[in-house]
Amino acid sequence: MAKKGQHVVPNGGKWSVKTAGASRASSTHKTQAEAIKAGTQRAKKEGTELYVHGRDGRIRERNSYGHDPHPPKG
Repeated sequence: MAKKGQHVVPNGGKWSVKTAGASRASSTHKTQAEAIKAGTQRAKKEGTELYVHGRDGRIRERNSYGHDPHPPKG
């Protein structure tokens, strides 16, 4: 997990919220929706990004709750 922020990742049959670079999960949930809700709260509180991974481990969604440049680059 090279990207900074909160990551919602599959963990066995459950879903975990992990802070980038952390070895342990911040929290573990029964469903991906519950993990996304918890990860969103942490990302908003910390002003970081939320990365939602699919079952294959690849990032499928990204939401920013940080200080975005305005206007956006590109």
